[in-house]
Amino acid sequence: MTTLGLIGSGNIGSTVARLAVAAGIDVVLSNSRGPETLADLVAELGPRASAATPAEAAAAGDLVVVTVPLKAYQQVPVAPLAGKVVLDTNNYYPERDGAIAELDADTVTTSELLQRHLPESQVVKAFNNIYFEHLAELARPAGAADRSALPVFGDDPAAKIAAAHLIDALGYDVVDGGTLAESRRSQRDTPVYVHPYAVAVDSWPPAAAKTADVATVRTALAAAEV
Repeated sequence: MTTLGLIGSGNIGSTVARLAVAAGIDVVLSNSRGPETLADLVAELGPRASAATPAEAAAAGDLVVVTVPLKAYQQVPVAPLAGKVVLDTNNYYPERDGAIAELDADTVTTSELLQRHLPESQVVKAFNNIYFEHLAELARPAGAADRSALPVFGDDPAAKIAAAHLIDALGYDVVDGGTLAESRRSQRDTPVYVHPYAVAVDSWPPAAAKTADVATVRTALAAAEV
């Protein structure tokens, strides 16, 4: 993989972009407000970064991260993502996204909604269970004793492997949590959501980060109901 596309360049998107550039990966950033609004971020990231429209970022990325508010998922471009692995960071916050009946009834997960919207892409759930501050702080080289792990979920085994290679390059081990339906295990208010990576979870700004290795993340996933 040589280029990572980002549809959405907020807290998580910009953090992933910083980690990617540090790992020697080119990034193409986009948001809903236009490439010109990303000039400062691109300048900060340097020559490996550029800004584009969402459709252009989708076309440019060998892998693409979708990190937009869930209420905007149907605005994600479909055609340029066909055949590509799409990493979905979304969580459902009704106070922000409005009520979504299928999610309220727990008949579908957020990533299944995105997969339905992108029928020719391979969606992998990732990066949704950690504060962006902790995501930036906990990245470590492969083999580091204090390396943390992140869960991924997907219905396509090859897509999960591709996502795992990216996440490894960004500084994290990976735990395969199962299918997109099983990504319920990493949703808001589950044991693996924020808790493993924070000294305390009821403070704002977020408390100091702590290492969460593979065993810790597996234990937290196992404690969540599907």
